[in-house]
Amino acid sequence: MNNTASPIRRLPTSQVIFGALVVLLGVLLLLDTTNVYPTRNLLTYVPMLFVIAGVWALVQSGFRNIVGPVVLVVVAGGWQLVALDYATVGELITYWPVLVIAFGLSVVAGQYRSPPVATDDSYDSLFAAFGGAERRNTSKTFVGADLTAVFGGVELDLRDADITDRPARINAVALFGGADVIVPRDWNVQMDVLAVFGDASDDRPRRETQHEAVDVVVTGFTAFGGVSVSD
Repeated sequence: MNNTASPIRRLPTSQVIFGALVVLLGVLLLLDTTNVYPTRNLLTYVPMLFVIAGVWALVQSGFRNIVGPVVLVVVAGGWQLVALDYATVGELITYWPVLVIAFGLSVVAGQYRSPPVATDDSYDSLFAAFGGAERRNTSKTFVGADLTAVFGGVELDLRDADITDRPARINAVALFGGADVIVPRDWNVQMDVLAVFGDASDDRPRRETQHEAVDVVVTGFTAFGGVSVSD
């Protein structure tokens, strides 16, 4: 009898979902522009991709980050109604003050934010769209994370975490947003993030007590945003 335990299978991460949606959109556009296959009818449903992204952001945040994803779902849903000729732009634009109300609610909610969610998972995943997401990881066997911020911000706090198999790897994608990783002061972090009209930096001052071996490698991509490491 084979008692070997089956490996744990992770659910698709936020970056996998987001990347898959972008790839799908690109494939549809390429098929249409190269005249390989007419996809204009399928492109009519592109707004649904943004609705899915908004719903996913709600689920990923445990319904703690509400205003931003809801705005994305509402705007994309309205766009979809127009694309399907169920409504006109003129009819929907009457309700534009709703966005002003949502912005006000986000400002108010920001003043009463609850503490970041704590987790002891060895691998973490954060996704924020038109809003923010925070996580405090306390795992003693931390191995990595993926962080995705689209017109929003994510923050991963690792000050209470530890690493047994170095280096841990964090992949961060920030588009018109920011991703911040907070680490213990003595950790040695290697940055390998491609920044296009953005910034990727380790904002901590140099310390003599910093580990010689690399503790964390931060990779990824940022455009019109930033990826930072702080303590």
